[in-house]
Amino acid sequence: MTEIGAFSGRHVLAELDGIEPGLLDDPEFLREALRSAVTGAGATVVDTLAHRFSPHGVTVLALLAESHASVHAYPEIGAAFADVFTCGERADPELAVELLARALGTASVRMTTARRGHGARQLSEPVGRGLRRSWEVSDVLFETRTDFQHLLIGRTAHGITLFCDGERQSSEATQLTYHEALMVPPMLLAGQVRRVLIVGSSEGVASQLAVAEGAEIVDHVDIDRAAVRACAEYLPYGYTPAELTAAELGAGPVRVHYRDGWEFLGAAEPGYDVIVIDLPDENDDPAAQHNRLYGKEFLDRCAALLAPGGVVSSQAGCPTMWRNDTLINAWQRFTETFGTVVYYGSDEHEWAFLSGRAETGPPELAARLGKANYRPETIDTDALRGNTVPPLRIRASGPPRPGA
Repeated sequence: MTEIGAFSGRHVLAELDGIEPGLLDDPEFLREALRSAVTGAGATVVDTLAHRFSPHGVTVLALLAESHASVHAYPEIGAAFADVFTCGERADPELAVELLARALGTASVRMTTARRGHGARQLSEPVGRGLRRSWEVSDVLFETRTDFQHLLIGRTAHGITLFCDGERQSSEATQLTYHEALMVPPMLLAGQVRRVLIVGSSEGVASQLAVAEGAEIVDHVDIDRAAVRACAEYLPYGYTPAELTAAELGAGPVRVHYRDGWEFLGAAEPGYDVIVIDLPDENDDPAAQHNRLYGKEFLDRCAALLAPGGVVSSQAGCPTMWRNDTLINAWQRFTETFGTVVYYGSDEHEWAFLSGRAETGPPELAARLGKANYRPETIDTDALRGNTVPPLRIRASGPPRPGA
């Protein structure tokens, strides 16, 4: 079928409209049109098969040395579906569809290309109701199903990227923007940063930022040992394998605990200056175990473990209007729980974070930035002033809180 070692290919799915109905009801014409299109695109035709249905409609299949191609014609509406799958790089399936469209006399073509096989993957990430984002993974570095999730680490246009259950969690290009938005506001809001608890955040960057700010103890709790270790081995950010080994042994300020966050909080000693909840997005799946770590009861348990002046911070969802339900819910929970709540909307528009402390009073984050030990690369005083204003729909959903 294709050369040994080249287990990869492209699968093009297409819809073609505005075609003369007579052409779509002619099996021999369609057979020749498909044969000519795939041959012109560099593929080798082994055989073809055509079938005309009653009262109208035709399906044509082409067996290729590189794989296959097909046309499913609907003359009654002047439209057709086509798909062309070619292994290796010799044939061009997109060109085959373009040549077929030319033969059928239409310029109305909608194509979707899926990369398949080793070294290439097309991931479709859900980003909202009825909306998905397509990621082209040019090289899969690591993939497994752990006891808790499907994990994939591969190269994308954003560099090496981590996907959990099909959702992008972090990437080389944007991970620092994400992690600074998660960690810098609560560290500035807290009275001090000496003892920190992080739930989730398997990459380890959040732990490193806490240490850079001066934390003497960082308890990093993550239920998925396999995910944390894979991140250390394959991601160019966060823990190195040696750093993770030291953290697993408790040989330094960072101590990794492979435990359920809910269980850990039940046995933890109070006195944390910052507690961070960094998990996959809250969702409406009743089977999603992590959802309970976003709930009001878990937030109350975190608040009970704070030292005076301590802060709880959480990844809170997305501010865009078409997927902000979880952010509104998180905002309401935080404003019910804390005297001071600070919103931070990242420069990456789909990320928003909430920080809360029991004490009331102006946060003064911008004023504290210049005195901080850790100097962020993606946040300055203007960002703190601008990005701490919640969108109107978020503010309107609960009591207003002072800004930065």
